[in-house]
Amino acid sequence: MFVLTVDQRGSTGRPDRVPEVLARLDSLLADRPGVVVPFDRTVGDEVQGVLDDPATVVDVVLDLLRDGGWSVGLGAGSVDEPLPAVSREASGEAFVRARDAVEQAKSRAATAPVAVRGEPPERAAEVEALLRLLAAVVERRTDPGWEAVDTLARVGGTQKDVARALGVSEQAVSQRLRAALWPEEAAVRPVVARLLGELQGEPPQDRREGRG
Repeated sequence: MFVLTVDQRGSTGRPDRVPEVLARLDSLLADRPGVVVPFDRTVGDEVQGVLDDPATVVDVVLDLLRDGGWSVGLGAGSVDEPLPAVSREASGEAFVRARDAVEQAKSRAATAPVAVRGEPPERAAEVEALLRLLAAVVERRTDPGWEAVDTLARVGGTQKDVARALGVSEQAVSQRLRAALWPEEAAVRPVVARLLGELQGEPPQDRREGRG
């Protein structure tokens, strides 16, 4: 299982954005696979949810980083079952790891406000590094770049369809997507999802054989 613990950054003296982010996540996750326990407020300005689909996890993390103002902790591992209807009443290894991760994500030393904890630690570190790299891409994308990327996702077609929707040339769309590094992001996302899936997979053969 994957637990995402998300905390509002610099919330002291700022409006509570939890209702806003919950609505954003509800919209993003509508009809998406892998939602085990929906996101809900845990305490203060923090929200938490439980997912079991790696690709959906990647989508949520990157959407939160795009939105800005959030520290994102991702914990992979077991949970105590049966799971309750709300995550704040749940427990298990993945929850402990998500708590540790979000505290690390708040660190000023973090290049992007996201951290990943899981087993094996070296795989978790690889996932974290790639998510931070994608976060840097997202942070630097211009409004015209986002318009092209979002339209491509919405129309679900070709660059010709995007050009028609935006009223610009195909060449302009191609230039926007290249400048936005969208082909690179689209290629890396499934790699991150695959590595993330390995964090909740079976232990290596030698470890299984070593059990009594």
